[in-house]
Amino acid sequence: MSEPDRGPAVGAPRLSSTPLPGIGVRYDLNTREHRRLSVVAHRDGSRTFSAYREDDPDACALSVHLTGGEATALVDALMPDHHSPNLLSTTELGLVAERIELASTSYWNGRVLGDTRMRTDTGASIVAVLRRAEAIPSPAPDFRLAGGDTLIVIGTREGVEAAAAILGRE
Repeated sequence: MSEPDRGPAVGAPRLSSTPLPGIGVRYDLNTREHRRLSVVAHRDGSRTFSAYREDDPDACALSVHLTGGEATALVDALMPDHHSPNLLSTTELGLVAERIELASTSYWNGRVLGDTRMRTDTGASIVAVLRRAEAIPSPAPDFRLAGGDTLIVIGTREGVEAAAAILGRE
């Protein structure tokens, strides 16, 4: 028996994200077929992919835990036209890149980046700051941090985790 035609998708797909403190970030997508998919991006680089039942969007029908490499392979399979060999594949080099949001209650809110001693103490680098609709690449040590900033941090897994701990200080 064939599936009923649900008509064309209306608008672009919407992906929502929910921070999971101490765990990572959950991304949710509702498909044009009214199916809910979610991916939990764990801080250790692994991913948990879950699909929910059509008749009960709160009931998980499938949940698969993927290593970082398995998640990358799946992305390549889903998006082969978007894969570019010129892009830096940090996992192959032992590096990770992560977005870390600075809370408004953070100790660092209003302080300059150099005061964090991030690179010296963790070996990780803040390569960009996303603030509202603006991206600030390669922020200097005198760059003043603000609550709500999203910092793009690159380094070893251990270094990035140490950076997240420093930035999470209240």
